[in-house]
Amino acid sequence: MSEERRDEHCLLEARQTGRQTTTGEWLIRNLSLSVSPGDRIAIVGPTGSGKSLFLRSLAMLDEIQEGEIRFLGLPVPDKQLPQFRSQIVYLQQRPVLIEGTVESNLKFALQFQVNQNKPHDIATVMDLLNSFDKPEKFLQRKSSVLSGGEGQIVALLRALILSPRVLLLDEPTSGLDPETTQQFESMILRWMEISDPAPAFVWITHDHNQAHRIARQVMVFPSGTLTPCQEMH
Repeated sequence: MSEERRDEHCLLEARQTGRQTTTGEWLIRNLSLSVSPGDRIAIVGPTGSGKSLFLRSLAMLDEIQEGEIRFLGLPVPDKQLPQFRSQIVYLQQRPVLIEGTVESNLKFALQFQVNQNKPHDIATVMDLLNSFDKPEKFLQRKSSVLSGGEGQIVALLRALILSPRVLLLDEPTSGLDPETTQQFESMILRWMEISDPAPAFVWITHDHNQAHRIARQVMVFPSGTLTPCQEMH
């Protein structure tokens, strides 16, 4: 059998994916998406339409019963899941922080063997923090005293410090006030600008206005169709 050709122009791909319950009911089905470097994709749709299920499938956090997930053009064997998840990073709606300072939370993911070759670049972190008007002493604050918005900021920084190829965001600003939401969006777009090689994101939001602010393409659920965003950036 000939070796399957690697396509590095496509970072992440879902091919006709589906998930079903133990009783055989399909929760999502026949969903496909291709994510290339520099892509800014939003997913919108009503509650219960399967947006989060699909995003977790892209992150390979939940098993799919139909279709295939590919990274750089190739299927991902189980033994390569740690490497995959160090490059395809999932940010959930409610952040989970460890006890300690903001800085210790940022360094936490770098302790895992798969991430040990990634530098803890304090200059880059500070550049991103400046988007939130946070001083360097913010790094020494205890996670237990952070507000919900600040906790989400830390979770985002912790994800970005891993230099992911694709960032998967599951309604990360749904509990934030408008000002912090704007800052959060600015940080993501700033990260997209300064990162090399060019990363991509897939962002679930219930806010159609937000989708048009941040994305170049919008995937509409439950149909799973991908359309250009009218407001290009």
